[in-house]
Amino acid sequence: MAAFKGWPVEAIEFFEGLEADNSKTYWLERKGVYESSVKAPMEALLAELAGEFGEAHLFRPYRDVRFSKDKSPYKTNIAATVGERGYVSLSAEALGAGSGMYMMAPDQLERYRAAVDSPGSGAELERLVAGLRGRGASVESHDALKTVPKGYPKDHPRADLLRGKGLISWQQWSVGEWLGTSEARKRVVSFLRASRPLCEWLDGHVGPTTLDGHGRHGRSR
Repeated sequence: MAAFKGWPVEAIEFFEGLEADNSKTYWLERKGVYESSVKAPMEALLAELAGEFGEAHLFRPYRDVRFSKDKSPYKTNIAATVGERGYVSLSAEALGAGSGMYMMAPDQLERYRAAVDSPGSGAELERLVAGLRGRGASVESHDALKTVPKGYPKDHPRADLLRGKGLISWQQWSVGEWLGTSEARKRVVSFLRASRPLCEWLDGHVGPTTLDGHGRHGRSR
């Protein structure tokens, strides 16, 4: 496989066009552009990330519209999971990378809250979150309770972390000329390395679910 050299401008133009005309006709007419300018660079990037961060899974470009009012057939980004905790996405607006546990099963959530509540592990998590935010990443939950969970004081020093139903770090970079160079890889690698301590905290204090029907432990997206 060819080395990753970034995404050409045609990749951004493809997604800009897809946002304006999300139709089968547009897709079929420009499928060759998608394969060569969007998908091939992503596959090259994922291949280079695999050695350090684990094997990747590239998502299909088709939307599941069965239960959605929006019947647009195609996703307006290309995305993949990287290893157990990583995520990479490219759209017309930005290149983004994420890491963490997107959605925790009930047993995971119980262990997570206990670890957040504990002075030692809770303070450690606060330091990790502050460090990631200090480098420009966001650290948040995809969904959160309006108040702290039952059994915890309302004025808990880590109330925001307790309210979350998952925990992910996320960073994105607006498209520019840099996207067509190896700088794109450098930014993703730097983010995933910086997020590794957070993932290690989650693996050590939360771990995989043991409940049937919940599959593998939470992903970033």
